[in-house]
Amino acid sequence: MKIITLTDIHGHLEAIEHVGQILVSADLILLSGDLTHFGKEKEVRKVIDTIKNYNQQILTVPGNCDHPQVESYLHQYQISLHGRGIILNGLGIIGLGGSLPCPGHTPNEFTEQQLALLLEHGRSGLQDWDGPLILIAHQPPINTLNDRVAENLHVGSKSVRTFIELHQPLICFTGHIHEGVGIDILGQTRIVNPGPLRNGGYTFAEIEETVTTLEIREF
Repeated sequence: MKIITLTDIHGHLEAIEHVGQILVSADLILLSGDLTHFGKEKEVRKVIDTIKNYNQQILTVPGNCDHPQVESYLHQYQISLHGRGIILNGLGIIGLGGSLPCPGHTPNEFTEQQLALLLEHGRSGLQDWDGPLILIAHQPPINTLNDRVAENLHVGSKSVRTFIELHQPLICFTGHIHEGVGIDILGQTRIVNPGPLRNGGYTFAEIEETVTTLEIREF
């Protein structure tokens, strides 16, 4: 399966247009949150419709900058993975939207305990699935390359890290921390944040039973 992941779009439709022709050949487009910049239904509809011009196969989680109406829209059209787990083409996919509380209040925040419950709810949706697994989480795990906002300051989630350590998904696609661009490893899990889409980065992955390709690319 060829997967392209975009994160932190923040309503920049022109950035989607720039990457548009790249999206066409993917089997699945994953969106790692912050589709809008404090937007609601009207704003997220524009983002999703723009992506659908190039590829209809979309799954997503909301970010902390997406109002609750965003999740309602995504759920209504059956493309939300927030707190859900599905099996698609032999791959288990679990999603987690929102973030921990931020220094300035944002509309979609959760406690560590709430994040842990959402993750377990997603895992329970897969029942006894023991095949390959991936996680798409707007909030990165703590103490990785992807949650560092300063040299010695990590702002990731303990709950996300614990979930990864326990279940060892092949990949954790993440975002949220604009500075946390790169690929890190936690046990057998590769964690990847391509950075905000407007900066030109996206993730390209090929997954069969294992990860054959995982790269941050630029358009």
